Amino acid sequence: MTAEVRFELPKAAVTLERIKPDGLMVRLAGNWRISGHPPGAAAVETQLRGMADVHRLGYDAAAVTDWDSGLLAFLVRTSTAATAAKIAVDFGGLPSGVQQLLKLAAAVPERAGARRGTTVQPILDQIGKATQALGRQSGEMVAFIGETVVGFGHLIRGKARFRMVDALILAQECGAQALGIVSLISVLVGLILAFVGSVQLKQFGAQIFVANLVGVGTAREMGALMTAIIMAGRTGAAFAAQLGTMEVNEEIDALKTFGFSPIDFLVMPRMMALIIMMPFLCVYSDLLGIFGGGIVGVTMLDISLVQYVNQTLGALTLTDFLIGIVKSAVFGILIALSGCLRGMQCGRSASAVGAAATSAVVTSIVLIVVADGLFSVLLDILGI
Repeated sequence: MTAEVRFELPKAAVTLERIKPDGLMVRLAGNWRISGHPPGAAAVETQLRGMADVHRLGYDAAAVTDWDSGLLAFLVRTSTAATAAKIAVDFGGLPSGVQQLLKLAAAVPERAGARRGTTVQPILDQIGKATQALGRQSGEMVAFIGETVVGFGHLIRGKARFRMVDALILAQECGAQALGIVSLISVLVGLILAFVGSVQLKQFGAQIFVANLVGVGTAREMGALMTAIIMAGRTGAAFAAQLGTMEVNEEIDALKTFGFSPIDFLVMPRMMALIIMMPFLCVYSDLLGIFGGGIVGVTMLDISLVQYVNQTLGALTLTDFLIGIVKSAVFGILIALSGCLRGMQCGRSASAVGAAATSAVVTSIVLIVVADGLFSVLLDILGI
C-alpha cells in the first residue's frame, strides 16, 4: 500500500509507503535545499496522525539529489511528530552526514524560554506600570516647567543665550504662515455660529441678535479657542518634531556639551514667538469670525450690513476682546510648553519623533480645554 503526498512545489517529492506489518517508509526524492523551496512537513504529520496502526517509521533518501538544512528541518519535524505518536523512528536510510547532524541537534537540548510565547500581563501589573509611568512623566513635566520659569527669568534679565534670528523666523512661522488656515477656520466657525443661532432666533423673530451671538461668542471664546487648537495641531506638533529630531541626532547633547542651555537656546525662542503672535492671531480670528457671521446675517436673515455692524458694536465691549487676548496668550504658553516638553522627551528612534508630535498635540488640546474651563469659572466668579 503506497500513499503519495502531493505538494504545490515539485522540486522535492515525498512518498509514504506502508511496510508490513506495522511499518511506514518515507521515501524522499529531488532537491531538498531551502533555495529550492522544499515542501513542508505539515502534510506528512497529518498522514502520521491518521495511521494508528503504524509503530515504526523509516526514511529512504537514496533519490535525494541535493540537500541542506531544509532536509534537516523536514526530518526533525516529522520525527518529532512520530515520537509524539509513540512511533519508533529509524534514520538508517539517510546519508551519514544527515545522521550526524540529527544526532548533534538531539544532543543539544532546546533552551528554555527560547521560543516566543504570548503572555497576558495581570491587570494589577498593568495598573502599577501605568501609575509608575504617570508619576515619572509628572515629575519630568514639573521639572521642565521649573527650568522654563528659570529660563524665562534669564530672558527678562537679558541673560538668555539664543539667536534673535531664530526667534524672528519662528515668529514668522507661527504668525504670517498660519494666516491661511486661521482665516478659513475662523470664517467657517462664524458661519456655523450664525446659522445655528438663526435657527433658534427665527422662532422669536429676533434674527437681529445673531450679531450679538456671533460677536460676543467669537470675541470671548471661539476666536481664542479655535486659534489655539489650530496652532496646537500645526505649531505644537512642529515644535515637538523639531526638538525630537534634534534629540535623535544628539544635537541637544551637543548643545549641553558646548555649555548652552537647551531651555534658553531652543525653548525660549519658541515660547516668545507663540506668546507674541497668538494675541494677534486671536484678534484676526475674531474679526473674520464676525465677518463670517455677517455673511449669514446679510444673505439669509435679511439683515442689512449697517444693522449688523451697529448691533455688533453695541454688543461688544473692550473687555470682551481683552478676555480673548489674555486667553490666547495663556494658550500660546501651553502649546509651546507641550510641544517643547514632548520634543525633549523624545526617544532615539524615528518612530519616537512621530509619537512625540502626536503626544504634543494631545497634551496641548487637553491643557487648552482645561484652561478654558478654568477661565470660564473664574470669569463667572468675578462677574466679568
